[in-house]
Amino acid sequence: MTAQTDTAAAFPSSVVTLQSKYDFEETVSRLTAELAAHGVTLFADIDQSAAATKAGASLRPTRLLLFGNPKAGTPVMEANPHAALELPLKAVVWEDSGSAVWVDYQDVTATLELDYKVDANLIAPLKLMPTLLSGALA
Repeated sequence: MTAQTDTAAAFPSSVVTLQSKYDFEETVSRLTAELAAHGVTLFADIDQSAAATKAGASLRPTRLLLFGNPKAGTPVMEANPHAALELPLKAVVWEDSGSAVWVDYQDVTATLELDYKVDANLIAPLKLMPTLLSGALA
């Protein structure tokens, strides 16, 4: 599924876009609860629209979540220290001009395997993340 914005937007094929049936705050709440329920640590919750307001600008409701599970990520970073540039995992929750709420997830598994040459077995736990995120929005 591809989200529509007010302007044409391009994004890499590694971005998984999910539409939420919930409002913005409920979507953020459900995502963070689902992550916690699966032992995933929320490292940061960055309110990008609030930061824009502080800078005198405006931005649609937008929150960037940084999350991961050290049991899954540490072996990846041990295999290739440069892979830490891709971890923790990231998702952004945003609301479009029609009040539809979207979750964009940066799936780094192909990048870790192809570019960083991390063994597929080490990456396998990370491949489950889109399903976990979808579950929070169902």
